[in-house]
Amino acid sequence: MADESEKRRKKIRKASRKAANPESMKRKAYEKELERLHIELVHLQRWVVHHGLKVCIVFEGRDGAGKGGVIKALTERVSPRIFRVVALPAPTDREKTQLYFQRYIKHFPAAGEIVIFDRSWYNRAGIERVMDFCTEDEAVHFLSQVPMMERAMVDSGIVLLKYWLEVSPEEQQRRLEDRVDDGRKTWKLSEMDLKSYHMWDAYTQAREAMFEASDSAWAPWFAAKSEDKRRVRLNVISHLLAHIPYKQLPLAPVKLGKRKVGKSKGGTYPVNYVPERF
Repeated sequence: MADESEKRRKKIRKASRKAANPESMKRKAYEKELERLHIELVHLQRWVVHHGLKVCIVFEGRDGAGKGGVIKALTERVSPRIFRVVALPAPTDREKTQLYFQRYIKHFPAAGEIVIFDRSWYNRAGIERVMDFCTEDEAVHFLSQVPMMERAMVDSGIVLLKYWLEVSPEEQQRRLEDRVDDGRKTWKLSEMDLKSYHMWDAYTQAREAMFEASDSAWAPWFAAKSEDKRRVRLNVISHLLAHIPYKQLPLAPVKLGKRKVGKSKGGTYPVNYVPERF
């Protein structure tokens, strides 16, 4: 009975996705293009390490805009030691007394690193401002300071890319409802998400103020439409590859050659094996 109920829920979710995005990209075409982009990301990775580049990528957007999916597609075929994802929790009591940018600065990239912020210092311009986690004066002060901070980043040699994922209220609602119904996604739906859900207009105003204050010549914002999750992943990855100068480095030919493997079936130690249930 439980299996039948789950099947019905999956069928409903699939129909809902199809109705919401009738022109969504087909999986086969998506996977083919994503594979090509993954190869390019590996070339970028080698170039960044070889030349000691410092890259910082910021992802912002409303709840359900698809930031996590883009970041996963971006990082699933590269080294996590080079492509580092930073998703900070709420600040501690000690961090609340520090310079606002302080807890973010320590995560900035060193030579040979690409740091990806899954939400960033722009929390102050968004969720903190809308949900009254900071005062209005603190939010305004932040917006007056952030262009100078980002100018210092760029002047130090950091390649800074800032992405805003744009989603419609209808699609956001569908995705949040999907989190309620899908047992694999319930962890994504927090109490804060539920409160934010009812403050669409306030977030829109905060976003516009953020763009106006921080869309600079040295650190511009790039908005990406995320109604179709597959398309936005490909679009963002293609865009960042075009905005980080790199070339394919030559690879030395690799030949494994023959090796000798003994006839021994292994040691005698009584290892506890995982049961083979599948």
